[in-house]
Parts: sequence; structure tokens; C-alpha cells
Amino acid sequence: MHKLVSVAAAAAFAVSVTAPAVASAAPAPASASVATTDLRSSLQSYLQTAKLSAADKATVQALIAKLPAGFRLTPKSSLTKAVSHEWTAARNGAIDPSQYDCDPNTPVSRWLDSRLATVDMTNLRMLNNLGALDIPTYANLIFGQQTKKASFGVTGAHTNELTRTMRDLQGFWDIKSDDIALIPMHGAAVFQDRKLVSQTMQLLYGVPAATGDLYAEVFSMLLAADPALRGGDHPIFTFNAFAFSEADEAPADRLGISDRIIMGDGVLEGMDAIGLGRTAPRSILAHEFGHHVQYEKGLFNSPLTGAEAARRTELMADGFGAYFMTHKKGQALNKHLVLQDAAAFSNVGDCAFDNDGHHGTPNQRLRAAQRAGDLALASKPASSILPAMSFAALFEAKLPQLVAPDAK
Repeated sequence: MHKLVSVAAAAAFAVSVTAPAVASAAPAPASASVATTDLRSSLQSYLQTAKLSAADKATVQALIAKLPAGFRLTPKSSLTKAVSHEWTAARNGAIDPSQYDCDPNTPVSRWLDSRLATVDMTNLRMLNNLGALDIPTYANLIFGQQTKKASFGVTGAHTNELTRTMRDLQGFWDIKSDDIALIPMHGAAVFQDRKLVSQTMQLLYGVPAATGDLYAEVFSMLLAADPALRGGDHPIFTFNAFAFSEADEAPADRLGISDRIIMGDGVLEGMDAIGLGRTAPRSILAHEFGHHVQYEKGLFNSPLTGAEAARRTELMADGFGAYFMTHKKGQALNKHLVLQDAAAFSNVGDCAFDNDGHHGTPNQRLRAAQRAGDLALASKPASSILPAMSFAALFEAKLPQLVAPDAK
């Protein structure tokens, strides 16, 4: 099964626009909104109030003319398996929310909401209806490559720490990991490459090349119409970090995409903004690498289903990440930074108790990270690293305590 796993997305849903899709522990994201929107009608309504030049309106009209009546953007089935799930498949009653202390209004959600305060929401909703909010995610999933010139963060400020941490991770866990690519996700750089945008639309939605080209032109035009979107560098376009593998996929179902971890600029900007920039980027990378440990060791399999299965997977990845961050042979953080590190996970906890993409509440994610940090600090000798399967067994034994009701 294709898996695209994200740690940072719930906060995007604090806003009134359906944010770019993010993934969960067993498939993953897609834009539920674009699949249910009649694009011709949506674009025609938009033109009635849009403040566009005559030339720009003509471009939009040209795109409308290319779209069949009632056309909806629906991802091709082969890619849907890779990138749809978390926010579209709900299962009622998986967990009783009244038993848990859960506040989705975390610092990072408030930050992202504040970043949208000056954005033209009509314009942004139109971009979302057209699928633009997902373009950086899918472009990097399909076409992204690891390069020596890659930079992480809008200004490249996280490049050295993340590339160094990736090397450390590859030498820490007992899995084959030299084939895992670390790829940055930028926003404006993707949208500026109209050929890349067009090809992504063609492969993802099956539109003809000429229509894909028009999409790319309209995206560029709508981004330019609102300076607050920074040409696509607004964090809403890249508020995602995920791991992807086809390790357990049947050969006939593989898409030919290499193992990878993709780190979005929006996530890094958010962590910097709330004061977690010193540790959170490395923590998030360590979490995503934890998912690759799960791929390689078959740890996605469990008797749990739905929201509980996703929560187990995410909390285990939190544990793998925190263990590495705390361990002497990992990042060797002191107790203060371990707690700060755990706060990075709790900031992206969610309260979607009945959703198949539930990652765990902020409190549960905090407990999972703290428990793993304690294990690392208790290592004897200090340089001894638990095998991945031994760590997983210890996690499974503690899972009931980690997810126990905590409402007061």
C-alpha cells in the first residue's frame, strides 16, 4: 500500500479554506474539496467579482472553455492510493472525544491562522478549488529529486541541520536507508516552473497538456493577484512534511517513486515562528524517518483499524523520533530540549477522534515523545541503541497508557 505520512497539517484546518491535503498512516492526502467542485461554475462565479485585468479574465475564460460541463478535479486512481485518505475518510465513534483533554487551538494553529489574516480568501478558495494548494506536495512526490544544492526553508536556514541530521538518522536505526531521499518542498519555486505545474496536473488529474498549461498560467495569475501569497511561498502551500515508500506495494501497483522524506517550507517557518526552530525541524525529520523504520520493519500492520490504527502508527513514529533526538548516539539533547522537542509533536496533535487520519491528541503525542526520551536517557551503556523491533515492542506495551482517557 502506498503511504504518504505527515506530521504537520491539522493546524491548516483552523482556517476557513480547505487546506492542502496531508497524509496519515496508511494512505494519505488529497483535496476533498476539489473532487466535489464543479470547476466551470466555480470559475464563472469567481469572474463575476474578481478584480482582474481584461487579459487575465480572458485567460480564465480560456481555461473554462477547455473544461467539460460539470468537470471536477479527481485524482487518478493510481495516485489517489498514494495521496488520499486522512481528511476524507471518517469513521464515527472510533474514540469517544468526551474522555480526552484536547484543545486543537495550539500555538502553531494560531500562527497559521494569523498568517492568513491578510490573504484574499476569495482568491485563495479559488486556488484551492483549482487544486493549486496541493501542487507543491504532488510535484515533489512525483518529480522531486535529492540534490547537493537543495536548500531547506524559504531562506535556506535549515539546510545544514537537516542534511546533517539525515546522515545521523541513516547511521542510527538498523534498517537499509541509503536509498531514502531528503527533498525540500518550496512553494514559489514550483509555481514559477509552469512546465512542472502542467505536468503535475496532467499526471495527477489526467488533463490534456494544453489544459495543464492553462492551469499553470491561471495559478501564476491568481498568485500574482494577491501579494500576501508571496508567489506561492505563503506557508499554506507547503505546510506539510511527509514520508513516502512503496516498500510493501505489489510490483504492478508501484508508481516508480523512490523512498523519500519531503520537508515543506511552511512547516519549518511555523516552527520557527512559535519558538521551536532550534529543535523542531530535526524532530519532524526524525519522526518521518521513524515512518521509514515502520515501512522496513512491517510495523504498519496491527489488529487496530481506523482512527486507532492511525494514532498507533503516528505515536510510534513520535517515539522513534524522540528516542533518536535524546539518545547519546543521536542528537543527545538535554532534558530541557527534550521537552521542547516533545512540544513540537504536541503542536500538531489533533482532535479528529473519528477520523482515519487521527494522529493523536497533543497530550498523547507529548506523552509518547517523553516516554521515548526517558528510554533513551536510561540506556546502559549510554551508547547502546535499541534495535528498532525492540523499541517497537516496548512502545506497544505502553500504548494503552499513552492513549488512556485524560479528561478532568
